Amino acid sequence: PALINQWRTEINKFSKSLRVIQIFDLTSLMRISVEELVNADVVICPIDILESIGYLEQMIKVSNLSKEVKDVPKLPQRSGQTEITAAKGVWIPATSQDPYAGSNNPRNQERRNVTAYYTFVYLKTIRELRKKQFKPKDRGVPLEFFEWERVIVDEIHESLCTTKAELQLDEDKVFKEKNRRAGRELLGITEKDIQHRPLIFRKSIFGLTGTPLLDSSSRVMELASLMGNTYVIGLSSHWRKLERESCRDIFLHNYLEPKQSREVRKHIQAKCQMYLDVACCRNKTGEEMNGIELKQQLRTVHMTAEEKLLYLESQSGIASHQKSLAITPADFDPSAGHDITKFLKQNANIASRGKELVKICKEILSTKGDEETKIIVFTDGRIGAGDVARQYLCADNAGIGCTWLDRDDSTEEKNTKISWYQTGDATSSDRARPRVLVLHFEHAAGLNLQTECHNLILFTPLYVGAGSSTSDPVSDASTELQAIGRVYRAGQTNNQVNVYRIEVQGPEGEECLDGQLIRRNTNEENVAMAVNAGE
Repeated sequence: PALINQWRTEINKFSKSLRVIQIFDLTSLMRISVEELVNADVVICPIDILESIGYLEQMIKVSNLSKEVKDVPKLPQRSGQTEITAAKGVWIPATSQDPYAGSNNPRNQERRNVTAYYTFVYLKTIRELRKKQFKPKDRGVPLEFFEWERVIVDEIHESLCTTKAELQLDEDKVFKEKNRRAGRELLGITEKDIQHRPLIFRKSIFGLTGTPLLDSSSRVMELASLMGNTYVIGLSSHWRKLERESCRDIFLHNYLEPKQSREVRKHIQAKCQMYLDVACCRNKTGEEMNGIELKQQLRTVHMTAEEKLLYLESQSGIASHQKSLAITPADFDPSAGHDITKFLKQNANIASRGKELVKICKEILSTKGDEETKIIVFTDGRIGAGDVARQYLCADNAGIGCTWLDRDDSTEEKNTKISWYQTGDATSSDRARPRVLVLHFEHAAGLNLQTECHNLILFTPLYVGAGSSTSDPVSDASTELQAIGRVYRAGQTNNQVNVYRIEVQGPEGEECLDGQLIRRNTNEENVAMAVNAGE
């Protein structure tokens, strides 16, 4: 949503004559007529417009389904829930209604039912909507009614990359899945008939991304499914197909589906590579980065003795004799009652980290020529790291302050705040604003901040998972690269981009969580897979 104004600005740079319509939410859509939409050259809207308050209600109303759909479903907060499909050493007797004999969370099925119902109502509403006729002056007609010459999806990976780890976590944990379902619903990943998908295109559909995450067959299949209803092979066994299934069907699928042989897997990989060769094109912007140096700086700080005690105490569920500064996320076992969320939150909340953040910002702003520069700070909003960063930057003794995107901000308000850090200061009120913008990693895709910013700080290294083997190092590395790419990209006006990482060590310089994750997220192999450096 925060990219809408940015796209308008980019279009004006190269094609001022194009008629552009911006749709932020239902309110802005209600001001636009059918005639204006039909005559527009470009229509820009957020991929998650289904999250806009009242949007689905408006669709149901204009489709004359209000009497039939009395209870308008809300967009599900989570995607499908996975189930435990095996037990060690014992056979669990059960009925056909509950083949897992109560061993799984009963709310999983409720969530899948909510997901299935929402999709059913949404697609049915679209079918009825397309039977209607509207006058040129009618306003508020949903976007799904129209046929589009071309569809361009910016940051296409944002609709693909919810990980298994996020879905397996209990709802009481802090890691609630980012609501990417809105994007997948709008693009119609579950609808095989392209003519029944929400967005109909006449000529082509394009997906843009800097970190495509095409390192596995499953991810290539997902992308192919979104990009114009191209099904490779093997999608039937992919976990995302189970978002709407019944518990019984999941059981039967797991035990009746034949296991893939080596030859089948080889064939699937060959088809995936064939799709990439035909449908994917690398951007040719390498020369534009010539002369721009990326300088990564590691700032290490030592926690105090008191902070060490809090660090150890936060290792919830770990036996006392196993708690240590060297503990890793793999040492946390969710099935044994270990809670890594408290540990990650405490790691982000270490005072030494917050003080170092303020110190780095002051050093940057005291550098000759950078007194008025703008700084970007990326934090992990899942563990409250953004709140911690704001707390230290806005403290009275810091004298810095910061801007952040509040969850209650409207789409237009978010676009306005972002624009402050995309353009130069023209007025005294512009110059009076804070020099620092605090963003979450979920904002790491698509923003163009290179014209005004060349200093970026990663407040904490990114880890998404519940411990054990639930994390995805490639995905985390990809997200960090996306964050760095907000300033290290074509159009950067400075010849040096500075990226600061904060590593908190033990009181005696012992490596702790930060060091482990920084090594993991900057590992050459993980980075190569994140950007698909290898053909």
